[in-house]
Amino acid sequence: MPELARPEPSRFYRWMVLIVVSLTMFGNYYVYDCIAPIADLLTKQLGFTDSNIGLLQAIYSIPNVFMVLIGGYIVDRIGARKAIFIFGTLCLIGAVITLHADNRWLQTGVVGLVNLAVPVVRLVGHIPLLSRIGFVGDLASVGKIQTARGALVAGMSAGRLVFGMGAESLIVAVTVALAKWFRGKELSFAFGINLMMSRAGSLLAQWSPSWAGFAYSRWRGPLLISVVFATFCVTGALLYWVMEVHAEKRYQVGPAGSTDKVVFRDLTTFGLSYWYIVALCIVFYSAIFPFETFAYKFFMDVHHTTREAGGDLVGMLTIFTMFGTPFFGKFADRVGKRALLMMIGSVLLIPVYLMMAYLHSSTYITVYFPSTSADGHFAFMPHSLPPILLLTMAMMGVAFSLIPAVMWPSVAYIVDQSKLGTAYGLMTMIQNIGLAGFNLMIGWANDHNYAGADNPNGYRMGMWIFSILGFLGVLFAYLLRRRELGPHGHGLETITAKG
Repeated sequence: MPELARPEPSRFYRWMVLIVVSLTMFGNYYVYDCIAPIADLLTKQLGFTDSNIGLLQAIYSIPNVFMVLIGGYIVDRIGARKAIFIFGTLCLIGAVITLHADNRWLQTGVVGLVNLAVPVVRLVGHIPLLSRIGFVGDLASVGKIQTARGALVAGMSAGRLVFGMGAESLIVAVTVALAKWFRGKELSFAFGINLMMSRAGSLLAQWSPSWAGFAYSRWRGPLLISVVFATFCVTGALLYWVMEVHAEKRYQVGPAGSTDKVVFRDLTTFGLSYWYIVALCIVFYSAIFPFETFAYKFFMDVHHTTREAGGDLVGMLTIFTMFGTPFFGKFADRVGKRALLMMIGSVLLIPVYLMMAYLHSSTYITVYFPSTSADGHFAFMPHSLPPILLLTMAMMGVAFSLIPAVMWPSVAYIVDQSKLGTAYGLMTMIQNIGLAGFNLMIGWANDHNYAGADNPNGYRMGMWIFSILGFLGVLFAYLLRRRELGPHGHGLETITAKG
């Protein structure tokens, strides 16, 4: 007797799945953004340099250069639920290691491994062309770790490395899971909700100096909170595992979605338009995330804000992306002109860094943000913010909403459907190379110019680097637009949504 067809999961069940997997992403994003708010504490209490702080963010990106090559394959081989659990567990382990970076046994093991790698690192510093770049050339004279601070940096970097091995691949696994449950239904909306909840994790971390100010007397307190949120990665993974096993016994669940994997033989088929978008992707994200790494410290040293006000300002970027990205995506679908919109977004980035570096406000605007009051109660507390920083962060927020909303969907117009996995995987891989390199470069620039509260002008070299990246973004967007308006165009400037 043939088996009766199983019913599809109810809408309520599907949305519960969405909430559960988004819980893992909430924790993931919180842990990623937990380092920038404690940058000044690491400097004052542990003696970290800006190069050390840049390393903590850069080393997150390094494993993702390679995980893009194998992460999708792992998800395909073992399935989304196992992958979400494994990568979520790595996120939690990484957060725990970062918290316990001063553990003697951990430091002994990590320092031993790092010292074994020193000869290889020195070779990198001797590469003819790369050695002319200041922070790369400095690798030629790098020595073995022999100080307590060096051991702390190594231990904390090891934690961020482990976290990076899990974080980006967790995003891939969650994407596959959502495609399995929502394909042919509310897939785009589900992706949007998932991204909004993920960025809510970032926003909570960025605002943590306000709502968790009690934890910021020592560097370890905020990292302990990040471990608590990292447990969401595992909790969400376990709940999803239970829900999927239950559903597979009772419902007809869709096949897993495809993953972004790099197939090198496809690279030769990509046209110039694709490579212009890849170049724009590198310079754009390298102008945003490395800036966030040092933003709190920059605001405090140059504009004399509080740490809480710095969190408010950085959080503006996340708020803009949470609500602005869907708006600009719909706007681009209606009008086309995608390369032109990317040009406009890049133009906005050029002046903002120089304005922050050279202009100062003599007056302040009072803005109310969620905070913890002196008696420990949650309330909306007044924070005084310089108008010049409110203006520049709003401009950056528009760019941070506009460019990604247009850039990532544009790839689907210029690359064959069968090769989209390679196209997106390659973009992510190269993006992580840029993030690693520029986090290190800006940290080196700050240290080279003795940037700090006693020398606020020392930050200007880094701000000029960010502005140059904005100019390069305009250049690549212009070249893309010129290409798309010619005979080799794919319709980026002309195709609009129907209906």
